[in-house]
Amino acid sequence: MAGNGFDHLSRQVLVAIPAIGLAAGGTTYFAGAGAAAHVVWAVATLPVVAALAVEIVTSLRRGEVGLDIVALLAMVSALLLDEALAGVVVALMYAGGQFLESYAAGRARREMTALLERVPKTAMRYTPRGLEEAPIDGIGAGDRVLVRAGEVVPADGSVAAGSAVLDQSALTGEPMPATIRAGEPVMSGSTNAGMAFDLTVSRSAAESTYAGIVRLVEAAEREKAPMVRLADRYAIVFLAVTVAIAGGAWIVSADPVRWLAVMVVATPCPLILAVPVAIIAGVSRAASRGVLVKGGGAMEVLAEVRTMVVDKTGTLTHGHASLAAIHPVHDVDPTELLRLAASLDQASGHVMGQALVAAATERGLTLSPPTEVREAQGSGLQGWVDGREIAVGSFSYVRDRSRDGADFGTIGRQDGEVTIAIAIDGVMAGLIVMKDEIRPEVPEALVSFRNLGVHRIVLASGDRADVTAAVAKRLDVDAALGEMTPESKVMAVVGERENGPVMMVGDGANDAPALAAADIGIAMGAHGAVASAQAADAILLVDRIDRIAEAMRIAQRSRRIALQSVTVGIGLSVIAMIVAAFGYLPPVEGALLQEAIDVAVILNALRALRG
Repeated sequence: MAGNGFDHLSRQVLVAIPAIGLAAGGTTYFAGAGAAAHVVWAVATLPVVAALAVEIVTSLRRGEVGLDIVALLAMVSALLLDEALAGVVVALMYAGGQFLESYAAGRARREMTALLERVPKTAMRYTPRGLEEAPIDGIGAGDRVLVRAGEVVPADGSVAAGSAVLDQSALTGEPMPATIRAGEPVMSGSTNAGMAFDLTVSRSAAESTYAGIVRLVEAAEREKAPMVRLADRYAIVFLAVTVAIAGGAWIVSADPVRWLAVMVVATPCPLILAVPVAIIAGVSRAASRGVLVKGGGAMEVLAEVRTMVVDKTGTLTHGHASLAAIHPVHDVDPTELLRLAASLDQASGHVMGQALVAAATERGLTLSPPTEVREAQGSGLQGWVDGREIAVGSFSYVRDRSRDGADFGTIGRQDGEVTIAIAIDGVMAGLIVMKDEIRPEVPEALVSFRNLGVHRIVLASGDRADVTAAVAKRLDVDAALGEMTPESKVMAVVGERENGPVMMVGDGANDAPALAAADIGIAMGAHGAVASAQAADAILLVDRIDRIAEAMRIAQRSRRIALQSVTVGIGLSVIAMIVAAFGYLPPVEGALLQEAIDVAVILNALRALRG
């Protein structure tokens, strides 16, 4: 039996009063003072009755009818029928059920509350006067802060210099610390597991990833799941059925105690307790694996997904081009070809130029400063590096600036790849092939989605149709849609609803409308856009789509455990009601039996915490 209006301390007090009263009344009864014992038991029942009555009145004023009305009727009936022992047992069972629910829910929220407890309050900020301790609210974009060993990163940013060793397990579930190099992003909420390092803040603490996670956790704890709301919706119906059975037993037997016996075993505690405990346990378990589900409702939908619409760039692929191959001409050294091209591309802001520079830097190449650079936007650039004239860009751009007119045919120009041509001193020197690679975990993850009941997987991307199709050929997807606008992505999501609940997975701001339109939207939150994270129903804190499959498995198990608890618990309660109606289950024994059912279903619901 449970309610929602008491805090943890008041629940402890409400358990203590009937427990002490039951013991004191029992001592008095066995001492030969039966009448006095009944008074003690009745007095110990009254505080629980009063507290529950206040809560029910408050709920009714909000237009909510709860199932705890049955518990109130049972205790009041016991007092009126001079069954004080039954009354105090019901009061103890009711208060004990509330306390047990509070404990179980707290146990289920362990990983989530751990996030809240880690919120830093201050940070060491560099100022013209040196290092100063500043309140977390005073940290803003552009600030440079010192993150000492063992401290929690206070805001999103990047490593200012050197490298940092970060424990991100509380956010992503990854057990091994990650080494983050200078210029690479750092997610707030990570713990510094190495030496102190400087962080360049990219946005204020209030706008950071971790602050958003904290807000989502708090919202998730407040939200009721659909199955919990279902219990409230049918409260009046169940109350009417209970009163009918109890009243019928009284009328047929002419014994009002039959009424009481039915009432004490009638409260559908399995539906009140088991569902929220199992769902919250599932949310907590998913959070420990790096998937933050915003509430119980989203958790239930996640368990029922039948169609998956997924973005390509940054979701199925890494979202940035990487070096796939180098095709030099004749005796040109491949490494030198890459070094010269990357050196020139230092002067370009084009995404491919930046990718080329990153590829050269990763290989430890020393780049030279370019001079006299001339860039044709979107086509290529030309300039001087180490006394040599270099041209880098599209094949046609470089061919027009070379004397030999070399033709590479179809080398490196497969679907999904981008080729960069290089000429040195007016002679075609080679091609560099760049590619946005598919994440290594994606193929197996798609198989997991199929095994979990996803019948249809649709790839939807704003990238070129040929690039999207090339990626689709290498994956187990049912359809590939390229050159998608935000509006067309929404239409794709809505159009897939005829096949069952739709899950949308994306990371960009252009995915936000589709994430909001889906039955459940999941944003790649580690490096994704803020808009997509806000529009989504769940956030993936680590850039691994296979974690979503894990979350689906957790959601399905939590829902299965909740339904199992409800079915078995309600079934046992109904059987007990029938037995009580026929006079074979006295009120005191009925109350004890009902509490045993409560304990069993809560313990079963807590299984959702385990993998």
